[in-house]
Amino acid sequence: MFMEYKTIIVKIGSQLLANRDKTDIDTDFIENLAKQVKKLKEEGKNLLIVSSGAVLAGIKKLGLKKKPSTITEKQAVSAVGQAYLIQLYDKIFSKYGLSIGQILLTTEGLKNRKRYNYARNTINKLLELNVIPIINENDTVAVEEIVFGDNDFLAAHVSVLVNADLLIILSTAGGVYTNDPNSPDSKLLKEIKDINEALKFAGSSKSEFGTGGMRSKLEASEIAVSHGIPVVIAPKEKNVILDIINGNIKGTYIHKQKRKYSGKKSWIALLSEVKGKVVVDEGAVKALKSGKSLLPTGIKQVDGYFSKGEVIAIEDKKGIIIGKGISEYNFEELKSIIGKKNQKEAIHTDNMVIFENV
Repeated sequence: MFMEYKTIIVKIGSQLLANRDKTDIDTDFIENLAKQVKKLKEEGKNLLIVSSGAVLAGIKKLGLKKKPSTITEKQAVSAVGQAYLIQLYDKIFSKYGLSIGQILLTTEGLKNRKRYNYARNTINKLLELNVIPIINENDTVAVEEIVFGDNDFLAAHVSVLVNADLLIILSTAGGVYTNDPNSPDSKLLKEIKDINEALKFAGSSKSEFGTGGMRSKLEASEIAVSHGIPVVIAPKEKNVILDIINGNIKGTYIHKQKRKYSGKKSWIALLSEVKGKVVVDEGAVKALKSGKSLLPTGIKQVDGYFSKGEVIAIEDKKGIIIGKGISEYNFEELKSIIGKKNQKEAIHTDNMVIFENV
């Protein structure tokens, strides 16, 4: 089913990396992962691994009894754990002739367009060099306002970043169920076409070492499938990735949707930070929804302090945000030409996203 897919993201949570008694990293799991990656690389596929586990690894190395509760404790423990974790990946993957490269990301970094492009270019270069990127959130510098919150979202953003063909999220639950997976009346949803409908079955419980539950996996999957990337939420089983690629889907298959955005527009829609806003008239709203650029003549108000090239929100006269885009002017320049004709566009259609259902 997925044999023709070239670029595959595999997301591994902290719970999957823990051994049975949750006292250390499950090296047998990493060993089997390396064997699967080796096989798929031989078939010409690109594999990227989004791996949690720095905090778990740090807890092991420092001999702690529980997960740190404050952001500072988490940063310190993950600093120790990330080094240990990447050493394990390198040691085991090297046995199979595989080279790995560590990439640590934060949403704050990806909100900046240049850094977003740098991250994409670095990952693509690693793939060209036949290196397996091992990607994690940069816990040592992240703070509460800028953390992904869960690597499910990091995996989804990376999938969009590299235009992946498939995202596989490995989960202790093994898929999406109609109830608690341990409940006798619970049934596995083998496929999902409407994530909003499936969310009613999802819990948001957090694991001992992780930060999310099935709800976060579905919400993150929405990001991927809306960009034309199908998702499989699968169990921790031997050779499960190979099984999925060969068409024997384990867990829950989430159908991809018609791609809403691509390239720069994906970044604008998902990650760009708004620095100001413009209020536009009804004529401008109609033109924008038909795919036209925003002209100064349709602007009624400019708010905020922004520079040329920064992202601003577009609001209608009812106060509803209908989109956002990259401004061709700074705030002072744009204020000076409000309502004027024969001016260069304020936001070009190629640099703008208009939201659906508004």
